[in-house]
Amino acid sequence: MPAPLRPRPAPAPDLLPKIIMGVDPGTQIMGYALIEVRGQRVDVLCYDVINMKALGSNHAVKLKRIFDRMLELIDEYLPDELAIEAPFFGVNVQSMLKLGRAQGVAIAAALSRQIPYVEYAPTKVKQSVTGSGNSTKEQVAHMLRQTLTLPPIAEASTFLDATDALAVALCHHYQKGNNITVSGGKSWGKFLADNPERLGASTGKKKAPAKS
Repeated sequence: MPAPLRPRPAPAPDLLPKIIMGVDPGTQIMGYALIEVRGQRVDVLCYDVINMKALGSNHAVKLKRIFDRMLELIDEYLPDELAIEAPFFGVNVQSMLKLGRAQGVAIAAALSRQIPYVEYAPTKVKQSVTGSGNSTKEQVAHMLRQTLTLPPIAEASTFLDATDALAVALCHHYQKGNNITVSGGKSWGKFLADNPERLGASTGKKKAPAKS
């Protein structure tokens, strides 16, 4: 009789594909990016912004727009983890309150899909990407152009907001998930795999295919 086939060893955890969503919170423009990581390889799936300038001064309407768009992106790309930039403490208290609410709504959208999140200080993000915590937005964007293949985005004027979000996602990749335990949870993709009946409750979009 032929010898029984041995099961193939499972791939190393760091070689399994992982989708990371990066967010740079804002009350007028919020940057977002999604990257797929496989080992040390990073593919940019998309990076763009949620532009809320046309929504006027109604902050509640803007928060709903953030929440709705975050859910659309989550259901389309099925990210495993969310990395979000912590608000920068400025002198305008009202602006800080609004920015904190925008960040909280983005986090709430992720948590509603069982996605763990991690916050990173702006200086930590810049340090991870450029080597200096005092880098400008332009310097961050320049370094990302040097290290990644960036697809075009619709509005050139929003490029820096989108690349800021991309830097947050890349910063989290560089940490290799060491901070992910602070929020617990599991990925939305894993949740759908365990609960296929919930698939109909999403937008019906499929996860973007990995680039070869």
